[in-house]
Amino acid sequence: QVQLVESGGGLVQTGGSLRLSCTASGTIFRINTMGWYRQAPGKLRELVATIARGSSPKYADSVKGRFTISTDNAKNMVYLQMNSLKPEDTAVYYCHADITSWPSGDYWGQGTQVTVSS
Repeated sequence: QVQLVESGGGLVQTGGSLRLSCTASGTIFRINTMGWYRQAPGKLRELVATIARGSSPKYADSVKGRFTISTDNAKNMVYLQMNSLKPEDTAVYYCHADITSWPSGDYWGQGTQVTVSS
């Protein structure tokens, strides 16, 4: 069984920074893609950033130039560095991974709250 555990959320003022971390553990044969999604109250979950093995990262237009996704493949970890945060970035952030495992498929973390005060 695979588990994703996030950390690093919190409360920050407009213009501040936060770094989210996510660790995948369990029976993992291969991590194909890791990424971050977010869901604000009353809104659908949306992609923030994703990175596939051997590919360049992809970002939502709303975070380009402010957020950076990175991975540590040896540790099965993904990070999201968030700079120049805005109130509209307030949401629950979820770690996602497409993992070849038993069973293979999409896995999600429990979510971590990010609140940006104006």
